[in-house]
Amino acid sequence: MNKYILSIALLCMAFFMKAQDKGSVLIKNGTLITITDGIKENTDILIKDGKIKKIGKSLKAGSGTKEIDAQGQYVMPGIVDAHSHIGISAVNEATAPVTAEVWVGDAINPFDVSLYRALAGGVTVSHAMHGSANAIGGQCETLKHRYGTMDPEDMRMEDAPRTIKFALGENPMRVHGEGNNISPSTRMGVEQVFRKAFSEAREYRNQWNEYKAGKTKVAPTYNLRMETVADILDGKIIIHCHSYRADEILMLMNVCEEFGVKKLVFQHVNEGFKVAPELAAWGAGASVFSDWWAYKFEVYYSTAYNAAILTKNGVLTSINSDSGELIRHLYHEAAKSQKYGGLTDEEALKLITLNPAKQLGIDDRVGSLEEGKDGDVVIFNKHPLSIYAIPQLTIVDGIVRFDRANDQKDMRVDIDPEASIPSYMEWNAHDHDKCMQGVFETLFHEH
Repeated sequence: MNKYILSIALLCMAFFMKAQDKGSVLIKNGTLITITDGIKENTDILIKDGKIKKIGKSLKAGSGTKEIDAQGQYVMPGIVDAHSHIGISAVNEATAPVTAEVWVGDAINPFDVSLYRALAGGVTVSHAMHGSANAIGGQCETLKHRYGTMDPEDMRMEDAPRTIKFALGENPMRVHGEGNNISPSTRMGVEQVFRKAFSEAREYRNQWNEYKAGKTKVAPTYNLRMETVADILDGKIIIHCHSYRADEILMLMNVCEEFGVKKLVFQHVNEGFKVAPELAAWGAGASVFSDWWAYKFEVYYSTAYNAAILTKNGVLTSINSDSGELIRHLYHEAAKSQKYGGLTDEEALKLITLNPAKQLGIDDRVGSLEEGKDGDVVIFNKHPLSIYAIPQLTIVDGIVRFDRANDQKDMRVDIDPEASIPSYMEWNAHDHDKCMQGVFETLFHEH
């Protein structure tokens, strides 16, 4: 019995250690879509210890390095999703208009099968976001899709900048004003939540600075919420804000300008095309859907040209999923924006690679095929903007995490048909965020 237990323990340890490894692989003869340096046909890419070591022709690898023949296939950087909720659950701390002290990184689930399904769609990095119940919600986490690990720590993208979720409009109004009869109950009230929190955090930081300078002898009371908001003011955290209407987008830019906040990315941004020049002039990013709107009143008005209009106006634009299903088809979403807006192949593919990487502050590591960057690569059978494209292999840090031809039919690592269902489960569609509240009823309502 003891030998059996020991064998299981050693097996688990070996699996765990493998999950943490950085891999080496040589991809031969592929058509490389580099994103930043054009198309390179019949070209090799050598990944060594998790990093892209060399890009060129007729490359050689050391003995023991796995080789993949990509002849006739397309090799591109791993897809980056700037707005996701996979790998986490129950992360909408809807108890106050400001909950900056909470952090979804405390609740990462490496066993979520959605991570594997995302890999099947070529997605190697996702931004796991707090929900949108609060004007200022919790901090988010940038995940590397190292599916197969048992340790949540392995899922974190090391040294990725801190990010936080903000929300405008109906969500915080409904949750707090309508639900709890407290501010904000109007769009004006949402603005004042930001102003109040920023003002209090600025005063909090000033008190600590005076204490550290010896001007006061008693230290202020430590407050993690205020610490976090103060870090936003100090430029240490990137705001990612749930947004729809043009007037509110302008409002938050004005508030941030007044308080010296310069790191701001708008999520959804369905009316972003109306204020594209203003977004570009301010320097804000926009992470949008390709053609998803009209699922609730404040998002009644948008256009499938949104991403193209924003891009042509110089706005740093990405396309996200906000969905455990859509995340598998982001290359199709990029192609839609090309169809509607006439974007070039490079512009369209940047929407799901380099641009979201820039919005997350990780473009020095991912988003393009460049020597020195992380070995995150996806291999397609067809051009990724083709309707016939299907990812064949997805590689993270030089390790093959998805192999369409050779993976087992069921790759879930947490199957237990005898397990009882926990009493606290989220069954409503997108319940943790409610960005898409009502979409399924709208789509499938029988007239």
